[in-house]
Amino acid sequence: MVVSGTGVVEVDQIKKEVGCGQYLFIDTRCKHRIECTSLRPLVFIEIQIGDYLGEDDIERFEDLYGRV
Repeated sequence: MVVSGTGVVEVDQIKKEVGCGQYLFIDTRCKHRIECTSLRPLVFIEIQIGDYLGEDDIERFEDLYGRV
């Protein structure tokens, strides 16, 4: 759920513009990332559903911020 700002979400190589109040459902195992495209910071809330809600299953494929 986007709280403020605007951005582009890429899910399995399909890009979609998103803004305040919009949300996306990203299915399990889909590669995804988000990019801010506004002058305002992009703020979003990630909501996880399912039996397992841990973060240790994150697999990074590309990282511009040195976390890989």
